[in-house]
Amino acid sequence: MQRSSYAPPPAHSPPLHHPVPQHVSTVPMMRSPPPPQSQSNSNYGSPYAGQTGGGTFAPGFGGFMNDPTAQMGYQLGKTALNTGQEYMEQNINRYVSIPALKHYFNVSTPYVLRKLALVLFPWRHKPWSREQRPSHSPPPSASSPAAAQQSNYYYLPPRDDLNSPDMYIPVMAFVTYILLSTLLAGLRGRFHPEVMGLTATTAFVVVLLEILGLKFGTYVLSISNDSQLLDLVAYSGYKFVGVIVTLVVSETLNRGAGTGGWAGWTVFTYTFMANALFLLRSLKYVLLPDSSSASAPGMHTVARSQRNRRTQFLFIYSYIVQFVFMWILSRQDGSPAQAKVAAAQAAKVVGGASS
Repeated sequence: MQRSSYAPPPAHSPPLHHPVPQHVSTVPMMRSPPPPQSQSNSNYGSPYAGQTGGGTFAPGFGGFMNDPTAQMGYQLGKTALNTGQEYMEQNINRYVSIPALKHYFNVSTPYVLRKLALVLFPWRHKPWSREQRPSHSPPPSASSPAAAQQSNYYYLPPRDDLNSPDMYIPVMAFVTYILLSTLLAGLRGRFHPEVMGLTATTAFVVVLLEILGLKFGTYVLSISNDSQLLDLVAYSGYKFVGVIVTLVVSETLNRGAGTGGWAGWTVFTYTFMANALFLLRSLKYVLLPDSSSASAPGMHTVARSQRNRRTQFLFIYSYIVQFVFMWILSRQDGSPAQAKVAAAQAAKVVGGASS
């Protein structure tokens, strides 16, 4: 069996050809969406507002609010919101007038700074009377011309009258007092959630008792004022400014030893006297109207015996009552109740670790 001889390749081989696909696929050209046909319905300014959902580059979301179901849901939500707002306003207005409450928060930054300085340094301030301005339209509740003329005056808001009581400073001072007392307890290693709750409860009870005592005193002494309750709430909160200063300065001077010692009592005495004088002068226009201004709107003269009783009541409230409440608040950071809470929490931690 003979093997065929190997034939060498020719000198010039034929050219190579790449395979050609049998099915040619065409790539579609991507075009930008057409501009909207009409500018009457902008559909919230969407650049694709004029498109429809089928056969285009992107689905059209501009006509969502034109859907009947979406419109019905929007109307139901709007009706429910309006009904809830009216219900809240009707129930709140039974106890507190919202326009009158807004008056006490109409403050400015210069007023807040000047008011804080007045609460802490009231020694040389004059005058203490509040400013009034005549109103252009008589209130609808006035039943007679004399009553309309008498009630046709209003007190200026706090931002325009330094002697006007506000609720911005008392509310901020109340919250600051709770946070500051909790912070000081944490710096002493006594912080627990119960401490914050105890401090807030004590401050709230003090304010509530003070307001109830004031309302009882004004009822017994036949003292009437249109905005008396809100004024008393505002004035009862200014004591927290002095308490905060007492806590901060005493903690700094005593180097974390609390508000005791000569430094703490010195600062407490000053802030107490300043707050007492501030209340004594500020509440005078409510409890002791000036007999020389009997013709002034909103002022009524009182008998001499009634005036003496009101003077005694104002003195007791401004000095004795404020001393007791400020002492309780300034000693809250180192009270035995907080120490007992901290000791109980530490015992729980130790018991859990040992078990």
